[in-house]
This record gives sequence, C-alpha cells and structure tokens, in this order.
Amino acid sequence: MSEEKKRFIYSLVFPGFFLLLLWAVKFFEISMELSFVERGVYPRKWSGLQGILFSPLIHGDWKHLIDNSMPVLLLSLALFYFYRDIAYKIWGLIYLLGGILLWGVGREAYHIGASGMIYGLAAFLFLSGIIRRVRSLTAISLLVVFWYGSMVWGLLPFDFEVSFEAHITGAASGVVLAIVYHDQGPEPERSELDDDNLDQEGDQTDEDQPEEEASH
Repeated sequence: MSEEKKRFIYSLVFPGFFLLLLWAVKFFEISMELSFVERGVYPRKWSGLQGILFSPLIHGDWKHLIDNSMPVLLLSLALFYFYRDIAYKIWGLIYLLGGILLWGVGREAYHIGASGMIYGLAAFLFLSGIIRRVRSLTAISLLVVFWYGSMVWGLLPFDFEVSFEAHITGAASGVVLAIVYHDQGPEPERSELDDDNLDQEGDQTDEDQPEEEASH
C-alpha cells in the first residue's frame, strides 16, 4: 500500500467515526421517540453549558443531518490529511471554542447541529491555506462553501430558525486558530514560476562566481 493511500485512510478514520456518531445519535433519538433539542446550547443559562459538548451531535430532523453530513466529513478529512500533527488539537478547539462563544453571544434559544463545526473548519482551512500558501486547501474550502449552499449567507440573520450565531462563532474560532497556528501545517506549495525563479537565481550565482572557484 502506498504512503499516500495509508495517509488518506488514516485521515478518514476520525472524521468517519464522527459522522457515524452523528447518525447513531439521530437513529437512537428517533427509535426511542425522544427529543435531544434541550441538550443543545442555551446561551447564558447554566444548564445550557452542556450544549457545548452535545449540540454538534444533535440535529432537528433527517434533512438537517443530511445537509451537514458530507461537508463536515470532507472538511474534517482535509484537516486530518493536511494537518496530521495538529489535527486533533485544531478539531477539538473548533468544537469547544465555537460552543463557548455561542453560549456567550447567541440569542436565547436552543442551538443544535454541526454547522458551527463546518464553518469553523472551512474558515480555518481557507485562511490557513492563504497564510501558508497552500492552494489546494483554499480550493477545497471554496468548493465546500459553494456546495454547502453559499455559506456566506448563513452568517447573516435571514432565517431565524437557523442558528446564524453558531455559524459566526464557528467561523470566528476557525479564523483565530488559523492565525494562532500560522506557523504549523503543510509546507507552502511551489508554483512553476517559483521554480523558474530559483533556476534563474542558480544560473546567476554560477555566472557571478570568481573564475578560480568556478573551475573546481
């Protein structure tokens, strides 16, 4: 098995487990005729703190879960593939920071769903990709943004049945972490133009060397 294939499989393990957990929670909720909505984040209410841990696992209906499933899987996969050394740290911090910020600034209602994670992961990968000059990361993030349904509009309060606050706080946590960990992650990608410039610099250096050194 090639190294790239091993790396891909390793990168898929945790995101795949998380996705299975989301579906298991929903199946259990439906089969037991329960509602886990009150386990979500309820801002500035002490009992609502439990939602920091539980709200990303809870979805209002099957459509809500289906809409979130592929984006959270793909973005998590990209994180674990490109940021192997710090992936668990970044993923966990986005999970917790987004929930903590939401508890502090959200409107008084139960906030549920993994969309805050999606915005956090997308913001981190996009900004970190720009900072570290990794074009594939920014491309992946933009692809998911457009595929997810114009995520930018999800940051605005057009639909009050949607937790736009979770989107904002998730994105904010991703931005902060991309800045804090700006010196960690994949190496910058070199373009053909960069390679041409390096070749030209090398040629110029050889020409500029003294004759007695160039003869060795």
